Amino acid sequence: MSGLLPRCAAVLLAAAAVGRAAEPYETYVKTSRDFKPVRQEKAWALKAWPSWTYMPWTWKWRIGYDDDAGRWCRRHGYNGAFLDHGRTRVGGADKLAWINAHKLRFYMDHTAGKGELHLRHQSGERKKALKQRLGSPGLRLVPLNEATAEKLRKRIADYVGNVKRSPRRAAYALDDEVSWGSFVRPCTWRLIDDRAPYEAWLKEVYGADAAPDHPGWITYNDVWPKLRTWALKDFDCAQLMDQWTFNDAYWANYVGDLVACANEIDPATPCGFVGGQAPNAFGGYDYARLMRKIQFIEAYNLGGSQAVIRSFNPRNALPQVTTHFHRDAADTIWQTWYYLAHGNRGFIGWVNEGWFPDGRPAKWHDAVGPHYKEAAEKIGPLMTAAEWVHDGVAIYYSHPSIQMSWVLDAEAHKGTWANRNNDHRLGTSHLVRKAWENMLRDEGLQYDFVSYVDVIRAGVPDAYKVLILPACYCLSDVEADRIRAFCRRGGTVVADFLPGVFNQHGRGRKDGGVLDDLFGVRHAPTLRAKDVFATRLWAETDQEANYYYMKKGGYEQLLTNRTDCIKDRSGFHKAVRKGMPVGYVNEAARRPGEPGPASVGKGRAVLMNLSPQWYNAYRVEGYKAALKREVFMKHVKAAGVGRWVEVASAGEAEHGFEITYWAKDGRTILFLCFNPEVRGGQMGGGNAAGLKTDRLTARLKFRRRLDDARNERTGQVLGSRSDYSFQWTQNEAVVMSFKGNPPR
Repeated sequence: MSGLLPRCAAVLLAAAAVGRAAEPYETYVKTSRDFKPVRQEKAWALKAWPSWTYMPWTWKWRIGYDDDAGRWCRRHGYNGAFLDHGRTRVGGADKLAWINAHKLRFYMDHTAGKGELHLRHQSGERKKALKQRLGSPGLRLVPLNEATAEKLRKRIADYVGNVKRSPRRAAYALDDEVSWGSFVRPCTWRLIDDRAPYEAWLKEVYGADAAPDHPGWITYNDVWPKLRTWALKDFDCAQLMDQWTFNDAYWANYVGDLVACANEIDPATPCGFVGGQAPNAFGGYDYARLMRKIQFIEAYNLGGSQAVIRSFNPRNALPQVTTHFHRDAADTIWQTWYYLAHGNRGFIGWVNEGWFPDGRPAKWHDAVGPHYKEAAEKIGPLMTAAEWVHDGVAIYYSHPSIQMSWVLDAEAHKGTWANRNNDHRLGTSHLVRKAWENMLRDEGLQYDFVSYVDVIRAGVPDAYKVLILPACYCLSDVEADRIRAFCRRGGTVVADFLPGVFNQHGRGRKDGGVLDDLFGVRHAPTLRAKDVFATRLWAETDQEANYYYMKKGGYEQLLTNRTDCIKDRSGFHKAVRKGMPVGYVNEAARRPGEPGPASVGKGRAVLMNLSPQWYNAYRVEGYKAALKREVFMKHVKAAGVGRWVEVASAGEAEHGFEITYWAKDGRTILFLCFNPEVRGGQMGGGNAAGLKTDRLTARLKFRRRLDDARNERTGQVLGSRSDYSFQWTQNEAVVMSFKGNPPR
């Protein structure tokens, strides 16, 4: 059964890893074209898209493109525009001339057309085929072969050629809601009718002599019936996960090649896509790969995608924006400030019937316009070239673990798995990641995601004191070595549950978790579903029975309906039900003078054996319930990580506040904003749930006296001291700056 690993065994296991030669997987990640980035220089990208820009996607634009419309746009903060399919004229008007005349910066959508990279909007027989074949192992409806690429390259050349004469171009989007499948719905298609690239890829990843012979092309039907009988050591999801990973790799390269094509035609303008989805097992959304292949992205705020993209955006160089869907003025104002506080360079706005009823602008434009103008003309330029500041905390991004999470989660659906959607609101990996993000934010700590690619290549950077492993089921040997090395140097590693019990291909480890020596425990390779979480399933929640939990009892229903999980006295579900402690700490000096295990060196490793998912429910419940995060946060703070700024005497009224910070030209820029629940779906969203709009006096207390502080919204000089009071309307932001670095 699972339990503590004897100290001598831990030393032996750690010693066995010393001097390990580079394995093929490590060589693959370090050298493969799959991870080679397209052009991403900061100065180049900022020249094209220098500041905050609102670009209306003019579906229901009802005021035309004359001078009155141009003046109205500028007056209300709409300082950007969009073109589509290379067309410069709309309804008889020369829209490009109008854009140039009113100095609106624009992006062009569907630069590669629509119907090849995005498959949803089909008609007739093709639409019927799409619906029928989502879960089948057949060929993608539009093969991503050289013939398709040539068609897209010609289209890109034509469309870019039509607009590149304009000095107001900012970015090109290949297409909207792109995917190697259909959005991120379950799909096991082959992308090309040729096995040779797949077989070559398997040899690159495994080594020429060890590449598996994966016959045919399987679906989840070949896996889910076995989950009830498999023990950890029996798991073999390699063929399924290798198919997904090959698709991700091929897709990222395909997108990157099209980006490079656009660059050849117009070297001055970034290219990417819009309608980005959550990190997912399907559709090509391994952001560790994808962010290396694009120069511009608009993504929906689903499954932590905005924070993941920010973390993988090199030096915050590339224009990252999100979609604005207007619900009401208060929500739109909140979106403006919240996304600006998190590094977004603007909005692409969905223009619907509510914008211009009866052909005239709705009144809400007058309420939100001043905020757009302030973002564009005052705070946006302040943020140009600024770089994110973290508090020494890193969250690990393991895409194989996202894939394995789906494998375990979808068992509840059995044969109807192909109908599953909305992983961002259901998936274990998504909701565990969300809980960690919000625990840190509510604790007053900021973080980065670090990807498996970067860790394999260069290890965990010493800029971080803490590495969090959220639902990291799958880890390779080289990743485990890099994580051990970080810990030995003095870092703290915190895992929630079942870390590294599978390898990167989804095969169960025969000797327990690959990091068992680091954590000082043992995951028995004989563990079965009955030994973890809810006994009927490997996952913590029954996502079939609770598919519509948000419309019923919310997170609490998801976590309590049809489950027999063991709830620890801390208020969180146990993972391994018996024989493994909760919150076990393995460290260098557990008793004064006692030598530490070789696995941790100068550091500290904590295995919680708890899922943090309940925090999603506690946070919604309110301030006092949210304090239960301490069972996780105490291990982060024990590493020497702590808040350097806080809202004094914060309680229920302030609950949900977040402070973000950026560095630029020797100054720190600080935002106080509100971090509510966010709702959205595969076709957009990002609206707040439970938004607060009260006006409060917020007193910011700092660890030491600041120098040369300023209120950047009012221009007021605040002087040099250690606390400052602001009037904070909670759906807006306080923005201040001060000289130097944060007072750690």
